[in-house]
Amino acid sequence: MKGRFMKIALGLVLVASLLAFAGCQSKEELQAPQEKVENSSDNQVENKAQVVNLYTDRHYDTDEELYKMFTEETGIKVNVVKGKSDELIERLLREGEDTEADLLITADAGRLFRAKEKELLKSIENDTLVKNIPENLRDKDNQWFGLTVRGRVVVYLKDRVNPSELSTYEDLASDKWKGKILVRASSNIYNQSLLASMIAIDGEDKAKQWAKGIVKNMARDPEGNDRAQAKAVVAGEGDLAIMNTYYIGKMLNSSDLEEVKVAKSVGVFFPNQETTGTHINVSGIGLTRYSKNSENAVELMEFLSSEKAQRQFAEANYEYPANPNVEPSKLLKSWGEFKTQEINLSKLGEFNKRAVEIFNEVGWK
Repeated sequence: MKGRFMKIALGLVLVASLLAFAGCQSKEELQAPQEKVENSSDNQVENKAQVVNLYTDRHYDTDEELYKMFTEETGIKVNVVKGKSDELIERLLREGEDTEADLLITADAGRLFRAKEKELLKSIENDTLVKNIPENLRDKDNQWFGLTVRGRVVVYLKDRVNPSELSTYEDLASDKWKGKILVRASSNIYNQSLLASMIAIDGEDKAKQWAKGIVKNMARDPEGNDRAQAKAVVAGEGDLAIMNTYYIGKMLNSSDLEEVKVAKSVGVFFPNQETTGTHINVSGIGLTRYSKNSENAVELMEFLSSEKAQRQFAEANYEYPANPNVEPSKLLKSWGEFKTQEINLSKLGEFNKRAVEIFNEVGWK
């Protein structure tokens, strides 16, 4: 009897062990696939969502470095499509709801206004962007935000012009500068926005008189970009050029020794410091109307408006930061502080059409 009970007991122990083992194995087998499904699901979401598509007319190494920094910090990949501003705007218009673009970056508030007018952008309610970018550097409906600032200034040849002779944009139209001014064509958006700012501040009649005076004082018919104007000044074709500040910064730090020589030969003057202030403009960013990755896009906008990114723009690309908490680069500081026009840059777009008409009326080629 004793032996029989022993066999039964051993049998029960063996059965219990087998059941326990089977239970553990079943539990492991159930858990493993569950973990794989969860991980697989997470990866699918991550791969699908972690991207933002950007249309930009900027072609600077600084921008590429900032996109890399953003990706490293957030895991969001930035896909960049580059092109000329007007072509990108037309592309967005043509693509409509099918566009892959989430963001548009372009130079000049006039172009940003144009994109808004064509209903290619949409408003953003975002405290970070409103905090980082001053009211005059963003659209009144928050459809675009300035990222970098540049002044449109007078550049003069140090050997021929005493800066004490300079004062205002309006003075450039006086007889003393006849045959001495170099400037780009009227088709250039920077000149259109400069004239638009004058229309906004002084009215159409005074703006037209100024444009007529500049045509009278031109040293030659307009040709070339801003750098070409500085080169023409140094070559003796004129005494003054109207240029954007960051071009001088780029030329001073160029690998082309001739450009460096030219930039060192000229001085930078900020007009209208006793009156209405120097004209400024921006490179800016807007969320596209049909963005498929809006959250990621807004996160990139916040990043580019942050102090970290704004310092990069200022130091590496010689642009003034749009974020007021960031100081300009050492080079820009060396030119001194300056008073700016007190208008919202949306005005540059609102008066663009009339500015173009005035240029045509006065014969600014």
